[in-house]
Amino acid sequence: MRVLVVEDEVSVATGIRRSLSADGFDVEVVHDGAGGLERVRAGRYDLIVLDILLPSMNGYRVCQSIRADDDWTPILMLTAKSGEYDEAEGLETGADDFLTKPFSMVVLQARIRALLRRPSRRVDGPAVGDLRLDALRRRCLRGQAAVDLTAREMEVLAYLMDHADQTVGKRELLEAVWGEDFEGDPNIIEVYVGHLRRKLDEPFDRRNIETVRGKGYRLLADGAR
Repeated sequence: MRVLVVEDEVSVATGIRRSLSADGFDVEVVHDGAGGLERVRAGRYDLIVLDILLPSMNGYRVCQSIRADDDWTPILMLTAKSGEYDEAEGLETGADDFLTKPFSMVVLQARIRALLRRPSRRVDGPAVGDLRLDALRRRCLRGQAAVDLTAREMEVLAYLMDHADQTVGKRELLEAVWGEDFEGDPNIIEVYVGHLRRKLDEPFDRRNIETVRGKGYRLLADGAR
């Protein structure tokens, strides 16, 4: 398994390399954002560990550029910052998981193994009302209007569409999309539902995604206007 580590703190990068190498990974290290993006475009990796505060190009921009290249290699973002808005921004750009410094190598390895075990998921869900997923272009169609979604937003929406008019519990949705081994904040579900509402419901004066208090969410096949 090839892992690319993009981290400007030499001591942190060295520690990650030693830990993952001892666990059998083939690890490459780059210390700046632009160099990391160049390495990703030149090679093929099974996973990318990406710091946010990087010289030349920050991790958000690197992640966004990787996804814009239609490269969906799992990305685990690292940062010394904390707070749900930082995590939300990192995940919004297409990251798969988020880890705040300082962290233990045991936790880092567990997160990496969880991401690598995660099966590829179908994202081309059925059409529901005037919603239709375009998996190839990673977007959703609301009638004739195209709405760009991140890979994770597509997965959340696809699961809700597969269970249209049914109540889907938060834990069920978390395990279906993030996997049973996900160890992050379970409230990330609320963040992604909020993203989908802002992109798919509010601009079109619709209410497809309904909160069922105490139970979860339900995607209404015939969204209220």
